Amino acid sequence: MDVHAAGRTVAISNPHKVFFPERGETKIDLVGYFLALEAPVMRAIGGRPVLMERYPDGAGGKSFFQKRVPKGAPDWLRTLVVQTPNGTPSEALVAEDIAHVAWAVNLGCLGFHAWPVVADDPEHADELRIDLAPQPGVTLPMVREAAGEARALLEEAGLVGFATTTGRDGLHIHCPLTGGHTSMQVRAGAVAFARELERRRPDLVTAQWWKEDRGERVFVDFNQNAPHKTMFAAWGARPRPGGQVACPFRWEDLPGIDPEVFTIATVPALVAERGDPWEGMDDHRRGLDALLAWSERDLAGGLMDAPWPPVYPKMPGEPPRVSRSRAKKPGT
Repeated sequence: MDVHAAGRTVAISNPHKVFFPERGETKIDLVGYFLALEAPVMRAIGGRPVLMERYPDGAGGKSFFQKRVPKGAPDWLRTLVVQTPNGTPSEALVAEDIAHVAWAVNLGCLGFHAWPVVADDPEHADELRIDLAPQPGVTLPMVREAAGEARALLEEAGLVGFATTTGRDGLHIHCPLTGGHTSMQVRAGAVAFARELERRRPDLVTAQWWKEDRGERVFVDFNQNAPHKTMFAAWGARPRPGGQVACPFRWEDLPGIDPEVFTIATVPALVAERGDPWEGMDDHRRGLDALLAWSERDLAGGLMDAPWPPVYPKMPGEPPRVSRSRAKKPGT
């Protein structure tokens, strides 16, 4: 079956293969979902390199991450050589238009993990990403409350946050940035933000990297902003039977937000009725001056850098990359 997208014809193989068994939505249903949301999807990932998480047999089937565009891809496909966290170069797909998205969905890509850069300026991050990840024992009302606290602190720092569900149990906040920030600067700002939010609400949120130190709190995952790190992008579907998607929402809807209700079946009509909550996002780009000042204050006060994920080399100023329970005790 052929579909027409962005002036191109994209072949869809096995269009009636069931991807989401709860209601029986198929591959072509998912293609139609993305086509119906062309403008919002392009607002979120247009022009960005993306990592493809492929489920050839749909949700519940085997899966794998694909960093490189496979051989035999159409010659109109835009790609970009990017670095992965371990330093390996990869020729990644660029979500240049909705035809690129449809092509990837045909490969079984339900959603996209996007770099925080655009292909036209890969050296500078144009988003700060706040990942609010609930730990065991954390309830949805706690995550909502943490998001409200995060929004207020971002505003204090001169930043404008745009929220989205993740298709699972967390929430993400994207802050559009002015040009010129490196990923190292953005991560430093994210670390400072997470630490400041923890100082203000230590009962609710944590910036502790090691799981044993987090408790029943919402973890602010600052390392989502590390260089070459991707994050699950807005509007993509998760590999769940009900086809839940990462759905942007307005802040006034936060008190009652329920990630479970946003699916490939419900979201297009919702957007058609209420519009894209991220419309106008580019008009709110801000700098990181306040967060970088907080970072310098913390370092001057004796704090070390926060730990990095294990796939990265040891970084200057980083504390020992080992949890307290595994650290060698004196005399042992």
